[in-house]
Amino acid sequence: MNKAILAVGLGLALSGIAFAQQKTAKEQIVGAWTLVAVTSETDDGNKGEPFGPSPKGVIIFSNDGHFSLFQSRAEIPKIAANDRAKATPEEAQSIVASSIAYYGTYSIDENSKVMVVNLAASTYANVAAMPNQKRTITLLNSDELKFDNPRTPNGMTLRTTWKRAAAP
Repeated sequence: MNKAILAVGLGLALSGIAFAQQKTAKEQIVGAWTLVAVTSETDDGNKGEPFGPSPKGVIIFSNDGHFSLFQSRAEIPKIAANDRAKATPEEAQSIVASSIAYYGTYSIDENSKVMVVNLAASTYANVAAMPNQKRTITLLNSDELKFDNPRTPNGMTLRTTWKRAAAP
C-alpha cells in the first residue's frame, strides 16, 4: 500500500514538473514553419483550396512579436518579358490570384489561443488596412501548427496547416 501511495505521489510530482516546464503558445510558435495546406470554406459550405493542392509558403515568428508570411500556388506563371514591371495584364492577374505576402506584429492570448495580427504591409493592401485581425490556433505542438482566419475580406474562413521548418 505504501509503495502504491509513493508511486502515485511521485507521478503527481513529476507531472507537476512537466507542467511547469511547458512552453507558452507564444514560446512554441517562434521559428520558421512551412506551408502544408490552405483550405477555404464559405458561409454556404463551399470548400476549396485557394492555393491549390500543393501550396508553397513560409511563416516566421520572432521572439519579439514580429512575423512574416508568404503563400502561393506550387506553380506561379513566369513573366514573358522577364521584367516584373512589364507583366501583361493576364500575367499580373494570375500572379496576384496565386500568391500573397505580408508582415507585421502578433500577440497571443494564452487562455483563448487567439492570435492577433497587425499587418504593416501586404501584397494585398486591403488586408493590411484591417487592424487587430484574429487567428484562432486550433493545434500547436513542436512539429505542427494549425490556425483559422475566421473572416477574410471576401467572406470565407481560411484554415492553414504548417509544419516546423527549423527549431527556434
